[in-house]
Amino acid sequence: MSLSTKFKLLPEVARFLGGSPFAGFIGGKDFPSSGGALIPTIDPGSGEKIGDIHDMTAADVAKAVDVANQAFPKWAALPQQERGAILLKLVDAVEKHKAIIGQIEALEAGKIEVQAQGDVQNFVDTMRYFVKQAEAVHTRTKLNVPGHEAWVHRAPWGACGFIFPWNFPFLLIGWGISPALAAGNTVIIKPAEDTSLSAIYLARLAKEAGLPDGVINVVTGRGQTAGAALSASPKIKRMSFTGSPEVGQLVAEACGRNLVPVKLELGGKGAAVVFDDVDVNAVADKLVGAITFHTGQVCCDATRWFVHSKIYDQFIARCKEKLDQVKIGHPLDPTTQMGPVVNHRQRARVLGYQEKGQATGAKCIYGGGPATVPGCDGNYVKPALLTGPLDNVAAREEIFGPVAYVAKFDTEEQAIAMANDTDYGLANSVWTGDSARAARVAEAMVAGNSWINAHNVFPHGVPYGGVKKSGLGGGVLSPEVLMDYYRSTSVVRPV
Repeated sequence: MSLSTKFKLLPEVARFLGGSPFAGFIGGKDFPSSGGALIPTIDPGSGEKIGDIHDMTAADVAKAVDVANQAFPKWAALPQQERGAILLKLVDAVEKHKAIIGQIEALEAGKIEVQAQGDVQNFVDTMRYFVKQAEAVHTRTKLNVPGHEAWVHRAPWGACGFIFPWNFPFLLIGWGISPALAAGNTVIIKPAEDTSLSAIYLARLAKEAGLPDGVINVVTGRGQTAGAALSASPKIKRMSFTGSPEVGQLVAEACGRNLVPVKLELGGKGAAVVFDDVDVNAVADKLVGAITFHTGQVCCDATRWFVHSKIYDQFIARCKEKLDQVKIGHPLDPTTQMGPVVNHRQRARVLGYQEKGQATGAKCIYGGGPATVPGCDGNYVKPALLTGPLDNVAAREEIFGPVAYVAKFDTEEQAIAMANDTDYGLANSVWTGDSARAARVAEAMVAGNSWINAHNVFPHGVPYGGVKKSGLGGGVLSPEVLMDYYRSTSVVRPV
């Protein structure tokens, strides 16, 4: 049985998928790979191929960078309000096509359809936020310097490269390119090879919405070729990478050789510290929701749960009860609560960490292993809870699946030490009814983000980024990020 007969595809999505194979998009038009190779795009929920993308070469990527640089002067020279108006036309088009983009994303990323639509709306909200922020930027700021007339002039950099992962393809494109475009830069997008279709759809919408050719370009292909060529280009002016720390180090190394500024948004091993004065059932429900959201493929997720010993047994019992109720299924099934992981390699990674963890001393206290969905040959796994020594591989390394490692604590100081005992530093949360304690613990945890009585919270205007192995070069979502996409020139005249 084909995917189109199992689930109702929107007519626009069916027509879009009928256009396979999908080329990159450079200079306002489709740009096939000069090498001719194709990469299959697989629906992780059914195991069926939904299309092919072109595997672009280093020469193709170089062409995209050249085109973006050629388009830059005219785009940068537009008055801010005119540039913002063009971007808002694109935003309106994206919002109008939210259901279409959401279904494309659900099919290629394995994301529950309603959640995928939420990601598209987040793109819309992010672009609108940065367009508004850019309108308030003063490109000339006078400085009060005795004996001198002085000011700082701000201008966009030029062509900026972006490499995005497969877990939140459209949302992260919004987080990345919105400040760059609003500031007057042009962009080259390298989506993950598993999830390139929504980026291609976006580029086509940009053409229809009236963005000048070459302002948004998409290069498809493998990270080892297209991604490596983009990060190694001496002609890009800024680089942004979102993904694993291991690949992030390679990107930083390549950019360092050309002295290209780089922003890295990397992985995490977040902690949730749960004190004994909480509503146990409510907190357990929220953390179960966090670990099963997008099947745990969330870099800032709470994957280490440190629970006060007084409530530990009650907390674990409630978690098991809630996990028993999670329905695993295809992303287009409206009753599904947790979908598949993105591909068979990720499925093997999640299952492999569970096996390695238990082989080295961890105990599985709930679930784990592969899951099956009738009629779907997809990449499904069961959620799992592990416990045991905190030096266990499953407690130390990022699994990127619906797996939490749980442990007890007795004192505030012990909980903070446990939370900070990691190479990562992306996001943690503290759960307590004591506001003073919440603030103390939130500030004491070494990470870019600390949340109180919540997890995975991303309001526009609040900086989001990581420290240690979780990132460098600044974060996303805040006014400070917009300023990253302006270069500064100090102008001084003695008087």
